[in-house]
Amino acid sequence: MSKPMVGVVMGSDSDWPTMKEATEILDHFDVPYEKRVVSAHRTPDIMANYGKEARKRGIQVIIAGAGGAAHLPGMLASHTTLPVIGVPVKTTALGGVDSLYSIVQMPNGIPVATVAIGKAKNAGLLATRMLGMSDESLAKKLENYHKKMAEESMKKTENLK
Repeated sequence: MSKPMVGVVMGSDSDWPTMKEATEILDHFDVPYEKRVVSAHRTPDIMANYGKEARKRGIQVIIAGAGGAAHLPGMLASHTTLPVIGVPVKTTALGGVDSLYSIVQMPNGIPVATVAIGKAKNAGLLATRMLGMSDESLAKKLENYHKKMAEESMKKTENLK
């Protein structure tokens, strides 16, 4: 397997059903990635080191999913200059709105791109687009993906009988 270009991290393995959608998109585009549980609260030193060392290991984009307090994306962004994409994970208490607010309300200087609650697939696509800026073959795959999506959408008119 190629050296990982994307780091897919989550605060707990309970976030995996959501975050798996990001890895499925990365698999679709043959983008090498790594996946890990890295908790901002339970393993803060490991989390900080992950952010600090990611670039040296070849990671170009980090996708971080978190529910509840949802500090992981922002804390990782404070330890790296790599782009971080936050995925708010739906929670039982507040349906993921708590996660969304925590991730999207970053202070100036520590940006985190944020997708909708539970939309890890979009995080995978956003990471792929970022990588496609300097990878022409990946950009072409994205163009084909969007063309196919548009064709499938147009066919849905046939369902309106």
